[in-house]
Amino acid sequence: MITPSEFRKGTKVVMDGQPYTIIEYQFVKPGKGVAFTRTRFKNLLTGSVIDVNVRSGEKLALANTEEVEMSFLYKDGDHYTFMNNETYEQIQLREEDLGDAVKYLTENMVVKVLLYNGRPIGVDVPNFVELEIVHCEPGIKGDTATGATKPATLSTGAIVLVPLFVEQGDWIKVDTRTDSYLERVKK
Repeated sequence: MITPSEFRKGTKVVMDGQPYTIIEYQFVKPGKGVAFTRTRFKNLLTGSVIDVNVRSGEKLALANTEEVEMSFLYKDGDHYTFMNNETYEQIQLREEDLGDAVKYLTENMVVKVLLYNGRPIGVDVPNFVELEIVHCEPGIKGDTATGATKPATLSTGAIVLVPLFVEQGDWIKVDTRTDSYLERVKK
């Protein structure tokens, strides 16, 4: 059990039989009445976000979650297969369970799979990945003073804005948290 004074970002709790993670929280002490913590929770199963005021005396149960390192093996239709690096056990997740992680998955990529009561519910890809640009328009000569960007399609299908000097066939480093270009890399 956890009280509001022990809340931290990323803590996973159970409310109404559903697992949630704490996105943000703020302690509030009104002039009259009982103090409470205004908390924003994200449902780990549905992705929906709710705001809840938790009174200071209330307790919430911690969610039975764990993160396991797994390798992405292959995609079969809308199912993605992952293998546990220690036990070699394989699991499949649907595309809708993966969310934005789908945009950056490459074969043999090591990811962290979030398990709730032993059931896989999500995937965290590395913060930075290196991918090849498979399509982008050529830059226009002389149009560099403004820091302009253009869309580029990566080998995984993700579309990222890149500077005009980046060309098709280049490898780039991408921040998966913000979907943004960081730099060109040599391959």
